[in-house]
Amino acid sequence: MRIAVFGAGGVGGYFGARLAEAGHEVAVVARGRHLEAIRSSGLALDSIAGDAHLTDVRASDDPAEIGPVDVVLVAVKAWQVPEVAGALGPLLGPETFVVPLQNGLDAPDHLAAEIGRERVLGGLCGLIAYIAEPGRIAHVGAEPFVRFGELDGARSGRVDALLEAFAACRGVHATAPDDIVAAMWRKFLLIASWGGVGAVTRAPIGVIRSVPESRALLRDAMHEIVAVAEGAGVGLPASAVEASFGFLDALPHGNTASMQRDVMDGRRSELDEHNGAVVRIGREVGVPTPVHGAIYGAVRPQELKARGRFEGEGRTAVDGA
Repeated sequence: MRIAVFGAGGVGGYFGARLAEAGHEVAVVARGRHLEAIRSSGLALDSIAGDAHLTDVRASDDPAEIGPVDVVLVAVKAWQVPEVAGALGPLLGPETFVVPLQNGLDAPDHLAAEIGRERVLGGLCGLIAYIAEPGRIAHVGAEPFVRFGELDGARSGRVDALLEAFAACRGVHATAPDDIVAAMWRKFLLIASWGGVGAVTRAPIGVIRSVPESRALLRDAMHEIVAVAEGAGVGLPASAVEASFGFLDALPHGNTASMQRDVMDGRRSELDEHNGAVVRIGREVGVPTPVHGAIYGAVRPQELKARGRFEGEGRTAVDGA
């Protein structure tokens, strides 16, 4: 199968490496020093599921150099999807379909607005991985999984073909849920709550889950998303919150969420697409969201700073102080 991975960070780099390792024709769209390293030395993967070093992965910062493929996996940050959607044209042949793997809910709509809904599947994934150095991906936590499906719930030949492609990969558990939209909401419940609480506490999951107050805050954030989902017409199972805690309780003590790491490192994050989206959708469906509203309000000033919206940081005298 000819596969293009748009974005070769922790997610794209991991799944791209595993697909290439399984013998598929993989090309990655990357940039900067990471791109240069992949071109010169290949893509290295240091993984708790088994290391790999792929020297035959094509890499470019220009999709036109790659050309049409069978499937595109979009593995950039959620806030980058609208821009990426406009750059996918050279990768699209008559039957090409696109699978977004972002945390969040809006990526399929952003892609569909640019390339047509008929090309877009729903998708999500899970693992804890990052770029350790240019050309090298470190996978340090969680059993990697990928889930995808037609947005209308139908089973299709292209879904089966991608399942078969992933079935040949080691270190990847791939499934096609009957309702991919509900599956995306279940992942959203976990990652938006964990990332938001992590961003305000600046604590790893081992601390968050062991301190009664932060554990309760995390639980309240999850229940708030369950209520918003119900208001939006998506029924999440009663076990969704406990299942999320089961996952988090099994993680290594020092693990952090990707949004939390971005916030702590002063980078632009997915705050708007996670906690901000909970607030926005809650407002649209008439469901109060005080927990996510407080998280959003607390982190928003730093998010604006990361985007270059604030000039200078000196103290300002107020009322003669």
